[in-house]
Amino acid sequence: MITHPSFTVEPWCLRETELNVDVLAQSESVFALSNGHIGWRGNLDEGEPHGLPGAYLNGVYERHPLPYAEAGYGYPESGQTMINVTDGKIIRLLVDDHPCDLRYGRLLAHERVLDFRSGILSRTARWTSPGGRTVRITSQRLVSFTQRAVAAIVYEVEAVDGPATVAVQSELVANEQLPRIEGDPRVAAATESPLVAEEAFAQDTRLRLVHCTGQSVLRVGAAADHLVEGPESTRWTAQCEPDVSRLTVTADLVPGQPLRLVKFVAYGWSGQRSLPAVHDQVDGAVAAAVSTGWDGLVAAQRAYLDRFWAGADVEVEGDAQIQQAVRFALFHVLQAAARGENRAIPAKGLTGTGYDGHSFWDTESYVLPVLTFTAPETVASPLRWRHRTLPAARERARQLGLSGAVFPWRTIDGAECSAYWPAGTAAFHINADIAMSAVRYVMMTGDEEFGRREGLDLLVDTARLWRSLGHHDAEGVFHIDGVTGPDEYSAIARDNLYTNLLARQNLRAAADAATLYRERAEELGVDDEEAAAWRDAAARMAIPYNETLGVHEQSAGYTHFQRWDFEGTPPENYPLMLHYPYFDLYRKQVVKQADVVLAMLACPYAFTDEEKARNFAYYETLTVRDSSLSACCQAVLAAETGHLRLAYAYLGEAALMDLDDLEHNTRDGLHIASLAGTWIALVVGFGGLRRHLGDDGKPDLLGFAPRLPEALSRVAFTVAVRGRRLKVDIGRTHARYRLLDGAPLEVLHHGEPLTVTAEEPVDRPMPAAHALPEPQQPHGRRPPGRPGTEEAQAEAQE
Repeated sequence: MITHPSFTVEPWCLRETELNVDVLAQSESVFALSNGHIGWRGNLDEGEPHGLPGAYLNGVYERHPLPYAEAGYGYPESGQTMINVTDGKIIRLLVDDHPCDLRYGRLLAHERVLDFRSGILSRTARWTSPGGRTVRITSQRLVSFTQRAVAAIVYEVEAVDGPATVAVQSELVANEQLPRIEGDPRVAAATESPLVAEEAFAQDTRLRLVHCTGQSVLRVGAAADHLVEGPESTRWTAQCEPDVSRLTVTADLVPGQPLRLVKFVAYGWSGQRSLPAVHDQVDGAVAAAVSTGWDGLVAAQRAYLDRFWAGADVEVEGDAQIQQAVRFALFHVLQAAARGENRAIPAKGLTGTGYDGHSFWDTESYVLPVLTFTAPETVASPLRWRHRTLPAARERARQLGLSGAVFPWRTIDGAECSAYWPAGTAAFHINADIAMSAVRYVMMTGDEEFGRREGLDLLVDTARLWRSLGHHDAEGVFHIDGVTGPDEYSAIARDNLYTNLLARQNLRAAADAATLYRERAEELGVDDEEAAAWRDAAARMAIPYNETLGVHEQSAGYTHFQRWDFEGTPPENYPLMLHYPYFDLYRKQVVKQADVVLAMLACPYAFTDEEKARNFAYYETLTVRDSSLSACCQAVLAAETGHLRLAYAYLGEAALMDLDDLEHNTRDGLHIASLAGTWIALVVGFGGLRRHLGDDGKPDLLGFAPRLPEALSRVAFTVAVRGRRLKVDIGRTHARYRLLDGAPLEVLHHGEPLTVTAEEPVDRPMPAAHALPEPQQPHGRRPPGRPGTEEAQAEAQE
């Protein structure tokens, strides 16, 4: 999409200069607004045309049965689907009785701009109705970061070429009709009319609807109030039905006398509170928004984002697309998390219903690392949500005959929703992903109270899971059998390398935390014997390795599998999961997404430099990147092993996953983890950011090993470290470290210790990279070269 002529490349916004109905659903995703609690897709104000209408509340879902051809013990009984709640952004327009539908009449001009610094989606349009009357429409929309329950719109219509009678219908609408999309398992299992009406109200300029879901029994309320400005002829009426509450404003317009409507919308939901309580909650929130006013909401939004960008911005010189893309990515990652407040971060955020609105391991492995270093105040919330679901995870473990807790592969409220257990229940690595995310948060923020309570609980229960899931063999080696790692084209393996290495970290961290917080650990029943068993399992963990090839195995015996016939696979048969049976994928060497490569990213000190180079080259020939989670990881290891051109190509793929709709499913919502991967590729890849484990209980040191590809002349970023902000500015030959605030900080530059203070920056030269033969990718799966590079020119000639 961003390569379409109607989209411009600008550093601080996403601008669409004409309306493209063919990609309307995709544009609705990229123009979506959210604060982690409310999500509004970027639908046109008038409601139609649309690709996928969408208004979402984090945690609101409907249950539906999961059908099985054959029943099995331990199979989840019901699924959960995020639903389209009451849509408060619709403002329909009629001009001389003609509905404003941009597919009819003549659209003379249309522009939308998403401003990353203000957080506002702006729109301007000039439209001539079928009756020949031209009007100018302008609107601005925001979902507030500072008033969590509030969203607001300013909508203005003006006659251009003569008098016009207009009617503006501002609505709250429940149970909107949704399009049906078949044939793609990544699309949500849509539920029709999931909301049961409980209350409808319309009086003067105020509207309200309250509904309840039928199966999950969640009560949802939405309220709206309006400020109306227009000529003397302006009049309005309010009316309601069970699923619609509407304010209709009419006016006779002449050029130069616009009709302006300011709409304030508030949402609330609960699985416990009564109808009057939800009713009062949304009325109170909308009253507070009216009191603040549009200008006040705008000012607060800008101030919030000014603070965010001061600690999160990444500056890129040499590639304008990547500069725009990384800010687009950071803005949407923030939107997914900012005000979630003890709720999950779905894989698509609140931008669409792809993956049913479920949360996966993406959150802890991709999104939270970025937020930990850029907006650490947002990280404890999704971790507390995981902690809040511990009772369900413990029950799931008992159901499976295990100790501790088994967290779900995909979920909204904490219950397992995956009907396919080889890629769901067997993916036990999510437990270590969660545990180590909590460890990272505590180490980088110093939040010891979280570490003592929620953090220790998560570590203890996940360590107990690993100790009961694995076993020592006759030689004392600890094995974890029958698991699925990150690569979803392999399943039910023995000793998956990523799983074992993360479990080893998890076990050690749990034992360390039990020693550090001894009294609290004793309350949880942890004694010295149990902690010693964790350490022993970690010390004897099986690490599969093929001595002949000199590479680590993705799982025990994996390198002996038959290789996939890449040359015989036509390009149109990717992604493979939509064209081949999993049975065939599972028994071949073909990698959907980074697995061993991700293990080297997550556990960098478990491998020598030589092992990383050999592993990366081997698995590069097998990885087809049928997952949006892969390119950023490959970018990091490509950069670390000296393949800067390749790393730059993978950066482009991660950064443009949604802006270019590379997987052809941006219509269903954005890939929040791949967006986070843009930052990971730049900061962890080209910045070389690594956590170096401290000794004797000291906090981790941050290390950097910066190197830039030839196409980039500068990359600069800021990271938050235990109450400090460190700016790293990387040029072609030197890197500069500057402490923006806080006490002196010790870091590493290519292994050299540095002490950075706020008084004076530290400059260091960058050693040259060792040139190695670039590894090959599977036939037809080479990442496209970035524009302006020799590779891109060669591809264009081909």
